[in-house]
Amino acid sequence: MSHYEERLERDMGALRKRIAAMAEQVGQALANAVQALQKGDHELATSTILADHPVNRTMREIDAACHAFIAVHLPSGRHLRLLSSVIRANIALERIGDYAVTIARASEQLSEPPSGHMAHELERFSSEVKVMVDQAITAFNDLNAELARGTMVLEREMEFDLDGIYAELMANPEKSSAKPLLTTFTVFTHLKRAADQAKNLCEDTIFAVTGQTKAPKVYNILFIDRDNSCASQMAEALARKAFPGSGSYRSAGQQPAVQIDPATAAFLQGKGVDIGSASPEPIDFTEHELAELHLVISLQGSVKDYLPQLPFHTAGLEWNIGADSLLPGRSPDEATLKVMYRELSSRIAELMKLLRGQDAP
Repeated sequence: MSHYEERLERDMGALRKRIAAMAEQVGQALANAVQALQKGDHELATSTILADHPVNRTMREIDAACHAFIAVHLPSGRHLRLLSSVIRANIALERIGDYAVTIARASEQLSEPPSGHMAHELERFSSEVKVMVDQAITAFNDLNAELARGTMVLEREMEFDLDGIYAELMANPEKSSAKPLLTTFTVFTHLKRAADQAKNLCEDTIFAVTGQTKAPKVYNILFIDRDNSCASQMAEALARKAFPGSGSYRSAGQQPAVQIDPATAAFLQGKGVDIGSASPEPIDFTEHELAELHLVISLQGSVKDYLPQLPFHTAGLEWNIGADSLLPGRSPDEATLKVMYRELSSRIAELMKLLRGQDAP
């Protein structure tokens, strides 16, 4: 190994050591913030808040060291990937530290620690977050891509858990007491954000080791209407044909028809879209299945007419395409089908370009 290579490896090792030290500080801050909340320990909360200042200084020092590394070494290949990951990890860790501070500040606003069922949920959820953060830090420090991949899986289930916790908070008969409710809501939200940053750390680890970048998001979209025999089936088929790589599409109806409307099937067949194997489905989803959806789009009426309460992370849209002209048990005429086809094609294209960009696949 040449003198230059030795110096490059030495400087990169020093950067990684600084990131590891910062990660330890941040992990401890998150643990302290949660402990302060659970025990009502105001002294620990205050020390956690103040300890964020050294973390911020370390973040700025690492940022400056990364830029100096670029200027001195002009890295390429593996070293450039690793440096890029260090820069992003530096940001992710600093944000986890900020979330710990917010949790500590929230604990200072409560007159007493959480109790009962919500205290149990806090213990469970915070433990899962701490495990994920610790594993993400270990994966990054050790450049362990397999551990990173395994850790990322935890985040999706935690989002589902959080939807349930939010629903419980809003259904709490004591929700008239706004301050404790909002404070508890803030704590769980920032714990989840810490988990999100842990996932980012895992993605940075995988990039540093393999060069693989984060896969573009695939959106789970449900189209709904009254009987799932015409408009919602057309929307599902058009979205799947036009943007197969951007989403996973389903459709369902409030009172599903016996079969797909023949006129709709024939019209789409003429457009090169085959829905002959499809059949109307009910809006009958488990809580977990609903939480997996990113968007629910109603083509007739309000989303709330079909699903009174959407999960916290699921959004609803109302397009009302054909609401006036589609009658139960009657096939639409060709003119109506043409209008629906054009409008659905246009709206789906606008939506997917908004979600995935102009080159949405």
